[in-house]
Amino acid sequence: MIEGRLSQVPGLLVRQSAPGEDDLERSVELLRGVAAGEIAEARVLRLYTPVATLAMTRRESRMAGFSAASAAAVRLGFEPAIRPTGGRAVAYDESCLVFDLISRDDATLDPSDYFARAGNSIADALRSVGVDARLGEVAGEYCPGEYSINARGVVKLVGTSQRAIRGARLLSGMLAFGSVERYVAVLLEANAALDLTWDPATFGTMQVEAPRVPRSAVEDALIAALLA
Repeated sequence: MIEGRLSQVPGLLVRQSAPGEDDLERSVELLRGVAAGEIAEARVLRLYTPVATLAMTRRESRMAGFSAASAAAVRLGFEPAIRPTGGRAVAYDESCLVFDLISRDDATLDPSDYFARAGNSIADALRSVGVDARLGEVAGEYCPGEYSINARGVVKLVGTSQRAIRGARLLSGMLAFGSVERYVAVLLEANAALDLTWDPATFGTMQVEAPRVPRSAVEDALIAALLA
């Protein structure tokens, strides 16, 4: 495991929400802006509160069950969308915090190294507000990944995914604060349609892990860890 953290560089904080796929497109706009030098800062952190969305990947959009997964999302009150990063389907709504970290890219940077450094920074932030946060995959988690951030080694709290273009890199993640039943319901149906398996007991939320910690305190901790 890589124990490094993200280095401190000039940064910009953006708080901005938009409907559904517009949120995801805004992520790409910021990525391109940093890559092209249109944004002066070397690092941009965007925090936003999303609408109810089932964000699937381009790979999943080519699967036979994609139409059925999208229909299930709509029926359960989620807007199906294609996200610009990799991984697998993620469900979130207005009770969640989504973040995008856009960094001017170093051509020598290894993607796994960046995942690990960002994951350690996020775990540090969550530990600072009292969560037993650890870096590593939980068996059976949704959108599985080696650099997920879990709680107690039992539930997944944050999954991160990346997209890189020439000159910049985007890392996105989501943290749930409310009850998870709604997300579990849509992920069960969508993943079944896509013929993908997962264990719904692994979906974690701050409502369980740190119920007395204000959302604003968590946001401040993430800003300090990823941007300050």
